[in-house]
Amino acid sequence: MQSDVTIIGGGPVGLATALSLEARGLSVTVLERAPAEMLAEAPFDGREIALTHHSMGVLRALGAWSHIPEVAISPLREARVETGRHNHPLTFDTRGRGVEALGYLVSNHLIRRALYAQAVQRPGITIKAGTATQYVRNGRGDMTVVHDGGEETSRLVVAADGRFSQIRRMQRIGAVMHDFRRSMLVCRMAHESPHHHVATQWFDEGQTVALLPVNGGASSIVLTLPPDRIEELRHMERDAFNEQIMQRVGNRLGRMRLVSTRHVYPLRGVYAHRFATPGFALVGDAAVGMHPITAHGFNLGLKGQETLAQEIGAAMERGEEIGSLSVLRRFERRHRLATAPLFAATNGIATLYTRDELPFRQLRRVGLQVADALSPFKNAVTNMLMDRQKSA
Repeated sequence: MQSDVTIIGGGPVGLATALSLEARGLSVTVLERAPAEMLAEAPFDGREIALTHHSMGVLRALGAWSHIPEVAISPLREARVETGRHNHPLTFDTRGRGVEALGYLVSNHLIRRALYAQAVQRPGITIKAGTATQYVRNGRGDMTVVHDGGEETSRLVVAADGRFSQIRRMQRIGAVMHDFRRSMLVCRMAHESPHHHVATQWFDEGQTVALLPVNGGASSIVLTLPPDRIEELRHMERDAFNEQIMQRVGNRLGRMRLVSTRHVYPLRGVYAHRFATPGFALVGDAAVGMHPITAHGFNLGLKGQETLAQEIGAAMERGEEIGSLSVLRRFERRHRLATAPLFAATNGIATLYTRDELPFRQLRRVGLQVADALSPFKNAVTNMLMDRQKSA
């Protein structure tokens, strides 16, 4: 037995899982295809993560939060949802809640660096970077992961290798996959008008735009269009690109200029048929890959690994085997309850708000007006966005 747990995938959720399990006294090996230098100095990938208060608590508990530069943490003081060029926006803010922000924006690559910096300090965690997993073999009472550098034998294998997980497929676990037939372009733009730390989700005809406020007089632009049009923008000359973005956001932030690289991601939702089999569990996007419209993907990933660690810790106290199906089923039930309703609702919202036929446009306008007038609804959504429950 080389380690208690082998984790396949050294992304943010995989590393968070390693830290959570090591904190419970387990030895953990992390296998990651990317080289160590890519983990230690993860490059900018365009994605800004809207962390809930609960997720910040998880990162603090894991020891990773202190590795994130304070200047890179941008508060979200208000969120607006708009549709069309002239509309009544649906707004969410922190008034009367005793906190300064709904949540906090942090670049994905900085979260990756922070979790890696913390993980390499932990004596119970071994990270084998530059290692490609070939297959997983279920033995009698243990699991063997065969990779291009040898084998790892452990009591439990956790796959955290993304929404297109090869390991999930190798374990013959299917998944519901929803292709939205759209791609998402993300980048940072500096602008002359202040954003006042207001995040805007704007559903315009033919496009969806998110404006996410970051420190330094800039915003992260998240533009959703059909893949061919996104590719045109991806390769467009810089000055022409700046003009295109200003036009697409309605010139609401004044003059804008590109200050980062451009990145494109396909929009596909994924929900695994199972989250666990004997000796094996899925976490992060390998279990549930969300449409980014509700900004809950990474937050749910952190919750999923937290739930897995809680159930494993409880099993250890009871003297149960950590890879037993009964233990992993308890994790699966809890994570399914936490994710299935939100996954279904998110897909429904994404479909409603990206269709441009007249009935859908009218329904959007009426829906936002009604929702903005319903205080109980707004309070419920605001509480979900903030998620202030304490981390374990």
